[in-house]
Amino acid sequence: MTTAVASAATSRWRRRDVLVLAPPLTLAICFLPIAGGLIGTILPAFGWLPALDARTLTLTPWRDLLAAPELAGSLWLTLTSGGLAAIATFLIAILFCAAAHGTSGFRRLHRWLTPLLAVPHAAMAIGLAFLLAPSGWIVRLLSPWATGTDLPPDYGIVHDPAGIGLTVGLIVKELPYLLFMILAALSQLHAERYLAAARSLGYGPVAAWFKVILPQIYPLIRLPIFAVLAFSLSVVDMALLLGPSTPPTLAVLLLRGFNDPDLTMRLSAAAGALLHLALVAAAILLWILGEQVCRRIFRAWLADGDRGGHGTTARLVGALPARIAFLLSAGALLALLFWTVAARWPFPAALPRVWTLDNWLHQMPLLAQPLLTSLGTGLAATGVALALTLACLENEQRRGLHPTQRLLWLLYLPLLLPQISFLFGVQVQLVWLDADGTWLAVAWSHLLFVLPYVFLSLEDPFRALDERYSRAALCLGASPARVFWRVKLPLLRRPVATAAAIGFAVSVAQYLPTLFAGGGRWPTLTTEAVALSATADRRVIAVAALLQALLPLLAFAAVGLLAPVRAWRGRSR
Repeated sequence: MTTAVASAATSRWRRRDVLVLAPPLTLAICFLPIAGGLIGTILPAFGWLPALDARTLTLTPWRDLLAAPELAGSLWLTLTSGGLAAIATFLIAILFCAAAHGTSGFRRLHRWLTPLLAVPHAAMAIGLAFLLAPSGWIVRLLSPWATGTDLPPDYGIVHDPAGIGLTVGLIVKELPYLLFMILAALSQLHAERYLAAARSLGYGPVAAWFKVILPQIYPLIRLPIFAVLAFSLSVVDMALLLGPSTPPTLAVLLLRGFNDPDLTMRLSAAAGALLHLALVAAAILLWILGEQVCRRIFRAWLADGDRGGHGTTARLVGALPARIAFLLSAGALLALLFWTVAARWPFPAALPRVWTLDNWLHQMPLLAQPLLTSLGTGLAATGVALALTLACLENEQRRGLHPTQRLLWLLYLPLLLPQISFLFGVQVQLVWLDADGTWLAVAWSHLLFVLPYVFLSLEDPFRALDERYSRAALCLGASPARVFWRVKLPLLRRPVATAAAIGFAVSVAQYLPTLFAGGGRWPTLTTEAVALSATADRRVIAVAALLQALLPLLAFAAVGLLAPVRAWRGRSR
C-alpha cells in the first residue's frame, strides 16, 4: 500500500520533471568535448591542422616522432617508473589492509588518509624533493654522525636517470587514494562479518583477508586501480619535479613538443599523444591479462583449506611499506613547512638556524592572483560537478533506472585517458570557439576531471540511502523535489561535503588543463609551484607549494567540523 502510494505520487511528477535532461546535459558538457579533443589530436597526428596550413593527410608526423632520439628512453622510463609505481601501490595497499584490518590504527585510517588525499601532487612532489635530495632533510638528519661527512653526497634519487625518485613519489601520493577506495569497498561489503566467520573456521587474520575479502572487493576497486595505472603512466607535474630530464617521461617529452616555438612540432607531438594513449590502453589490457593469470595461479590456493596460522610476522612485514610511505608523506609536509619559515638553514643542520615569517610576507602579494584563480576555479568546477552529479543520481532514482542502464560510466574516461592525449584537441576546439585563454575555459577544463571524482565519491552513498525515508515523505504528500531538498540532502550532507572537498582538491591540483586551456593567462598555485621549482630558492618554492596544499586541507577540515557542529546543534534543542 505504502509503495503504491509513493509510486503514484512519483509518477505525477515524471512528465514535468526536468531532471531527465541532467544525464544528456552532463554527457554533453563533459564527454563530447573529450571525444572532440581526441579527434582534434588524431587529425594533426596525420598532418591535418588548418591553423598551421597543414591540409594533407600524411604519415610525416609519425616519422618525425619515431626519429626523435629521446623517444625510446622516454618510453622505457614511462613504463618502468609508472608501471612499477602502480603495481607497488596496489601490493602495498592490499598488504597493509590484510595486515592491519581490525586493529585500532586501521579503524583510524580514514582520519589519517584525509590530509594526505588533500595534498596536491605538485606540493607532495616538492616536499619529497626537499626530503630525498642529496642535501635534503633525511641526509641532514644523518649527517655527520652516520654519513661521516659535512657535505651532501654526490648521488640521490631526485631527477635520477632510472626514475626511482619519481616512482617513490607516485607510490607515496597514490597509496592514500587507493586505500581510501578500499575502505569504501569494505564498508559496502560488511567485511567484519565475513572475517568473523572465517576466524571461527580457524583461518588466521591475513589468510582470511586474502581468501575471503580480497576476491570480493577487487571488482569494486578495479576502476580506481586502472585510474592509478593511467595516472602513473601519464603524470606531468610530478615527472617535472622528481623525474629525470634527459630523457624525460613520454608525457613531459610531448609537452615540450606542444610548447616548442616551432609550431610544426605540434604535429609530431600529436602523434606522440596517440602513442601515449595506446601505451596506457596496452598497460590496462596487460593488467587485465595479469588478472586472468593470477586467477588461475591462486585458484588452487584459495580452495586448499590452508588456515595460515596467526600471521604475526606477516602482519608486521605487510604493514611496514605502507607505514614507510606515510612517514615519507609526513616528512615531506614538515620539510615544506620548515623551509617556508627558514631564514638560514645551512647543511648539515637538522633544523633552520634562523626562523622568520618574511618568506610569507614577501611571497603572498606575488601569489595573490594565483591563489584567487585557484580558489575561484575550484569552487566553480566543484559547484557545477555537485549539481550535475546530484541531478543525475536523483533522476536515476526517480525513474527507477538500474546503474547498468545509463551511459554515465563514460564520465570516468578522463580518469583512464592520458590528459595530454586529448587536451591538445580540446585547446584546438577552444581556439576555434575563440574561448582559448579565458577563465571560463580554465574552469570548464577543470570540470572535466572534477566531475568523475565527485560522481565516484557520491554515487554509492546516494544509492545506499534507505528508500523508506523517501516513501514515507511521499506518502505524507511531499513532492519529489521537496523530498530531495528536505529529506535526502540533509541525510547525505556528510557524503556531499566530502565529495565537494575531493572535487575541490582535484581542481586545485590540475596542471595540464590549466596550461592548455588558460594559455598562460590564468596562473594557479599549481602552475606557479611547478614554475618556481626551476629556481634555486627553496623558501620561495616552499611557500607556493604549502599554500597550494593548504587550500584543499582547509576544505577537508571544514568537512571534519561539519558532523560535530550538527551533532552539537541537535543536542542543544
